[in-house]
Amino acid sequence: MKLNYKIIFHFLGLLLLFNGGFMLLAAIMSYAYNDGATLSISLSGIMVMVIGVLVMLMTKNHEKEMNKREGYIVVTFGWIIMALSGTLPYVLTDSIPSFTNAFFETISGYTTTGSTILNDIESLPEGVLFWRSLTHWIGGMGIIVLAIAILPLLGIGGMQLFAAEAPGPSADKLHPRITDTAKRLWLIYFGYTAAETVLLQVAGMSFFDAINHSMSTLSTGGFSTKNVSLAYWNNQPIIQYIVILFMFLAGTNFVLSYFAFKGRVQKIIKDEEFKLYFKFIVIFTIVASLIIYFKADVTASSIAHPMVWGEGESALRHALFQVLAIITTTGFVTADFTLWTPFLTVFFFGLMFLGGSAGSTSGGVKVVRHLLMIRNGFMEFKRTLHPNAILPVRYNKKSIDEKIIFNILAFFILYMLSFIFGALVFSMLGLDFKSAIGVAASSLGNVGPALGAFGPVNNFYDMPAIGKWWASFLMLIGRLELFTVLILLTPFFWRNR
Repeated sequence: MKLNYKIIFHFLGLLLLFNGGFMLLAAIMSYAYNDGATLSISLSGIMVMVIGVLVMLMTKNHEKEMNKREGYIVVTFGWIIMALSGTLPYVLTDSIPSFTNAFFETISGYTTTGSTILNDIESLPEGVLFWRSLTHWIGGMGIIVLAIAILPLLGIGGMQLFAAEAPGPSADKLHPRITDTAKRLWLIYFGYTAAETVLLQVAGMSFFDAINHSMSTLSTGGFSTKNVSLAYWNNQPIIQYIVILFMFLAGTNFVLSYFAFKGRVQKIIKDEEFKLYFKFIVIFTIVASLIIYFKADVTASSIAHPMVWGEGESALRHALFQVLAIITTTGFVTADFTLWTPFLTVFFFGLMFLGGSAGSTSGGVKVVRHLLMIRNGFMEFKRTLHPNAILPVRYNKKSIDEKIIFNILAFFILYMLSFIFGALVFSMLGLDFKSAIGVAASSLGNVGPALGAFGPVNNFYDMPAIGKWWASFLMLIGRLELFTVLILLTPFFWRNR
């Protein structure tokens, strides 16, 4: 079957149209703050929109049906096209004149990784900073729609598990379900962002800082308007507690938020992934807070205002904040956790492989995959003792198809191989061991802060140019569930069948 290139380009044109529209929103913010970048950002938006409209007009007579192969291409190249066009506001405003650096910052935004090459964030025009946060917000919602509405249909990464839970009609046809699901999820996503913005303002943030951090939080991105991230507000704990709440919500399956607003609380309480996600956070926070309280040098690790307001409260807050920031792959920092004892450095490195819930904006492997791999592992012991028994893996009291288990195991193996190969490439480029494994894990898991030379208080400016492109590739495959991108690199994908 030949590829329907017209429908592929039509969708890419539509994405460009949306991207340009969001750039014009950044131009309005630029105009409101009179930061001198309005014309350049407006020009970026107009150029991208014009290209998008022209592509759509040239492909308007496309066939309406899209098959799986075309779906893979649209998803992967959609993210690449968004990132390429998203560099324009940086380049035209001369905020990031180097294209390599501009692309790295943009792909880090859209994949909600949060790694940055900027040395002085606070010196940038408000319109550019707003665009930077918008890339997070667009990418975060895009991932939600992908994970719940599109990836299950492509058979990606075991996402079929909660496809049936997605709100909307149960019709077999693709389009009504995606449209209905996307509308509800956009509404929840927008509502959470607005709510956090208001709460942060009430707590003492300016409107500009509040809306930027809200977009970064709900997308689990991590870009901040301050050089020292959330550590800037270490003397205002209420602000950090608000961010903690919304990081937790952003790392939860958004379908559960839908159920909560519908009053179906029992669905949340009984959800096994949510229960494990919650237990992980509680246990890891207790471990980290005890070590911070009794062992860590909080003075050395402080990167802005000291960690105060009662040592016990401070230890608990910073532990909870960093555990959530790493598990949900948000990447905000309140302190340099790599100075909190070697144990906690390894501890947080391990959390980079966990990830939040499936159907959230988090990156990483995802809690549900870990849950099912553990259950399948224990089930293998039983199968060894009872070889003739039929012992399926269960999730939410339902038997899981073996194909999904195999898919998850394949995903995990591929994820670990990608991490190892990623770290090897970084080491070939001259990074030391700690930095190489840290950047590989952080990029692949879309976490943001890494280890070594690229730890929580450092940026990626000094990384070699090739290293930035390699990190960008890891961010992309990690964000799009590996298979979506890597399948395009296989020869058989492109053969006409």
